Amino acid sequence: MIVGLTGGIASGKSTVAKMLNDYGLPIVDADVIARKVVEPREIAYKKIVQAFGEEILQENNKYIDRKKLGVIVFQDEEKRLLLNSIVHPAIREEMKRETENYFKKGHETVVMDIPLLVESNLMHMVDKVLLVYVSPSIQEKRLMKRDNFTLEEARQRIEAQMPIDKKKEFATEIIYNEGYLEETKEQLEHVLSKWGIKINH
Repeated sequence: MIVGLTGGIASGKSTVAKMLNDYGLPIVDADVIARKVVEPREIAYKKIVQAFGEEILQENNKYIDRKKLGVIVFQDEEKRLLLNSIVHPAIREEMKRETENYFKKGHETVVMDIPLLVESNLMHMVDKVLLVYVSPSIQEKRLMKRDNFTLEEARQRIEAQMPIDKKKEFATEIIYNEGYLEETKEQLEHVLSKWGIKINH
């Protein structure tokens, strides 16, 4: 079984991912893979440099300068789509490859940690969708505390994403992560046992 783990900004998805990992479930992390596929020698890297030119590389090494690239694609919708058309398939392929490897090693369940699971229409890659949920007002408080954002900045970050309440419609199960960690853990264990997933205690 492949479980798709998703959430909103500051919803505590990483906390739940860590719990799942502690239970012995392998995690395939989309963010980690997104960084990996654009490293030198990777196919996506070559395509990006061909498309955007060498000026997007860091001067001291050959790594892609994410800030420089970010500025270019942020201002130009067409270039952003071009970048996504290179990076997204590479991420999906690598996620599939890592997942297959875990199954070959004998794991029965693999967790794909994909922040934009719903937005990127990747539900077809997973069997179940587990949403880590907190209300927007808690997202605001956590962002202000965690990243020293003003309320305005926190709201902008939250509004840049699909509303977390909308994501509920796509979830197989929802973990409400607004209370104590113990409560989150109990909910998680309940869901896993409901799905028949064995865990290490």
